[in-house]
Amino acid sequence: MTKLLPLPDPPADTTSACLVLVDLVGSTDLAHRLPIQNYMALMTEFVQVMILSLEARGAQVLQHQGDAVLAYWDARSTVDACHAALDAHDRAARLSLAGLLGENLQLRAGVAVGDVLTGMVGGQRSAYGLPVNYARRLCDAAMAGETLVCGKVAALHLPGLRGMARAPLALQGFGPACETFVLRHADALHMKVD
Repeated sequence: MTKLLPLPDPPADTTSACLVLVDLVGSTDLAHRLPIQNYMALMTEFVQVMILSLEARGAQVLQHQGDAVLAYWDARSTVDACHAALDAHDRAARLSLAGLLGENLQLRAGVAVGDVLTGMVGGQRSAYGLPVNYARRLCDAAMAGETLVCGKVAALHLPGLRGMARAPLALQGFGPACETFVLRHADALHMKVD
């Protein structure tokens, strides 16, 4: 008779959270072009820098898989999460090993807020709920160099940041007309023209 794993303790109440997913663009192409040792070293540096930079903004990194990193903030820290998502682009572009290898790295990011349950799975903190899936869908839909946020995030007061409406997108599991916004630093929208 097969024994099933015991069910976990009942989870705590839901909590409102902000989830950020960052994902490297073109990693499969890099894996094809670079010697495996160089590829592994580059991915290791990328993931380490992403984890450290997200944690420096107050995140709890939930997981990383390959070239994607998922981070969690309490919803009250959504501004920090958004700044961390935008900062991640610059950090990826400045990786020292990428420069030595002649590679220009870009990433895409997705940010969503809402209710989640958290708990330990395999010794690692995990989050469950629609914002986790939504952050993934937004990240997948973002173009290289973009951070896409959901309507709930864009509706918040985000000092120093602006969400620019993008045409509604069909995101798997979220319907054919999801409101999405490209997140930018406010000063990037007011470029000086001489």
